Amino acid sequence: MNKEKWTENVILADADHVDNVAFDLTVNFERMLGRRIPQADMAQWAECVALDGGLREGEHEVQIILIHKNQNKQMKNFVPSNYDEELNGKAFRGRLGEFTITAVQTEEMVSKADLLLDTLHLICQQKEVKRLMVIAPDEMMDGVRQILRRLDSDNRRTTVFTMQPTQGGSFRQELLGYSLMAALGISAKEIDDKLNK
Repeated sequence: MNKEKWTENVILADADHVDNVAFDLTVNFERMLGRRIPQADMAQWAECVALDGGLREGEHEVQIILIHKNQNKQMKNFVPSNYDEELNGKAFRGRLGEFTITAVQTEEMVSKADLLLDTLHLICQQKEVKRLMVIAPDEMMDGVRQILRRLDSDNRRTTVFTMQPTQGGSFRQELLGYSLMAALGISAKEIDDKLNK
């Protein structure tokens, strides 16, 4: 993946993993809260990730790179969801600035893990990128950690999003579940109210 121009802020995500986590949260919280959970709002999720990654309100540019298996044509638990028709090459404007989306599918000879790690390696070589947010499943974390240890810069703020804290690394960590819960319309207050009944 070659880009002529990189923005200061990049979100790199394994989209299949994000979609699966959104599904798991939906199932669990529908049961707990006793109501239907709507599909996750892509724009709200991206803004929450950017906020968790340290971005603050203003006129910023954020690139979102969604890596997915070629057989997956859309995300099942998000709106908008279709990679080719609704996400790739599209942009939206929010309170943090403009977000542009690039959806990248795996090719037959390249695994999704290799594609994500190669893309991470490429991003880490770009001096323009000052804030990097990475969302990858547990099985890719060793590779993510190695690349960030070798190539991450003191001039870049890197945040890795996981479902559980991960060992070591020269990066900040955030829990992926918080941004997804916000995008799914699940509030901490609603959970507290339900648990304290």
